[in-house]
Amino acid sequence: MNIANVGSADRLARIILGAIFVALPLLGILATASSTLGMVLMIAGAVLIVTGFVSFCPLYRIIGASTRSAE
Repeated sequence: MNIANVGSADRLARIILGAIFVALPLLGILATASSTLGMVLMIAGAVLIVTGFVSFCPLYRIIGASTRSAE
């Protein structure tokens, strides 16, 4: 049973955006790592990176969406 629902372009976008979200507070841009905004950005970034690497998005599953092409 294949549960992947995140396509290639979506995976790449998630990983890049996630890395940016994590890097911004660590570099002190937009927020500091210890601020609430910084924590939210880092958590959101980590979620994006993980869902990008595992090719599965729980939210997509809930709403019945998929960006993965049919094989």
